Amino acid sequence: MKERLAGWKFSKAFWVANLVELFERAAYYGFFIAVTLYLTDVVGFNDIQSGWIAGVFAAGLYLLPTFSGALADRMGFRKAIILAFSLLTIGYFSLGALPYKLTVIPGLMIIMVGGSFIKSVISGTVAKESNSENRARAYSIFYWMVNIGAFAGKTFAYPIRLELGVVYIQFYSAALAFLALITVFIFYRSSKREGQGKTMAETWNALLKVCSNARLIWLIIIVTGFWMIQHQLYASMPKFVIRMVGPEASPEWIANVNPFVVVITVLFVTELGKRISALTSISIGMFLIPISAFLMSLGPWLMGITGSEVSVLGLIMSPITIMMILGIVFQALGESFISPRFLEYFSLQSPKGEEGMYLGFSHLHSFLANLLGFISSGYLLDKYCPKLPDTVTEAERMAAYSQAHYIWYYYAAVGVVAAVALVVYARVTKKMDLKK
Repeated sequence: MKERLAGWKFSKAFWVANLVELFERAAYYGFFIAVTLYLTDVVGFNDIQSGWIAGVFAAGLYLLPTFSGALADRMGFRKAIILAFSLLTIGYFSLGALPYKLTVIPGLMIIMVGGSFIKSVISGTVAKESNSENRARAYSIFYWMVNIGAFAGKTFAYPIRLELGVVYIQFYSAALAFLALITVFIFYRSSKREGQGKTMAETWNALLKVCSNARLIWLIIIVTGFWMIQHQLYASMPKFVIRMVGPEASPEWIANVNPFVVVITVLFVTELGKRISALTSISIGMFLIPISAFLMSLGPWLMGITGSEVSVLGLIMSPITIMMILGIVFQALGESFISPRFLEYFSLQSPKGEEGMYLGFSHLHSFLANLLGFISSGYLLDKYCPKLPDTVTEAERMAAYSQAHYIWYYYAAVGVVAAVALVVYARVTKKMDLKK
């Protein structure tokens, strides 16, 4: 019994870091699920403008951590994490207090910088405060906290948006970030000291070296097709569902289907994955994602059969919502096949002896996916599912949105191209390896 308990014994810094990670994820996902709604309905940007702004913001969150992580190593984790939550508190609060076009961009930039420190410092603390015997358990706890925070953030964002308005979600996120800041200030003490890690110049040179590796860059571009569709949970889905169903729709809760399915299936998929190669597992996920997007497009088709309401287990739901949930289930299954095996396969494509450095840039696919996913979403929403004046009649609304589901055809096509490209990539790289 004592040996079992010893396996769960971690330092105070570890538990504090995981607790504030939960707060940070709840703040971020509560804000992010409604970010495009906030930019259009509150600030006044159009769909195309909000797509560009949200895309650059989300992409920056995946590019900056490498550089902010290098800076955090040198300044010390405690100072870095206090700086991070200070910036997040200021950034979220400014979005709520100053929802204007001239002030929103600086607010998002503050959040982007603060969030980039969190990504590197918290994961670094988990690594530093664990050892080879308990590291797997340490990261499983970290993964739980991330998903619990993401689930909770979106769950509470729905009633806040419905009862108070989208702008109040920013104050909710600011309060969580401030709570995390106080927790860190009082309780966080880490053995991680400043003066370690790479310089900014070394980090930049490493990025350039990775970008010169054509084999890895092609892999990143291909897998971007999957994540570009996955990120439509935040780019297209909230506006699509609210405009098609009505303001009472709950895209926040619909999006929670993804982490729920991932959590209950990833262990089973991982066990199944032991019998197949990493590339086969990734390929299965890549072919599931276009099916996911196609299912999301079938809401109007189902509505033509069932009418505007369907009873599911005693719950009255819109056919749009039902097909969106079904599509997200397939999307989550695809993620379960891809996520655990991508890093493994990516490392095998890296030059021998340099796997660690290259894995540090494996998140570049999320940088591209957010940039391309949000920007394309803005243009597609503007064309097929635009924001309409409140004065339009129901008949006018239905006519304006008669082709709204075409959005998902585009992303299904992206998924098919990406899946086929991965098969071609596998054959080409296999031939290259045989020649060597």
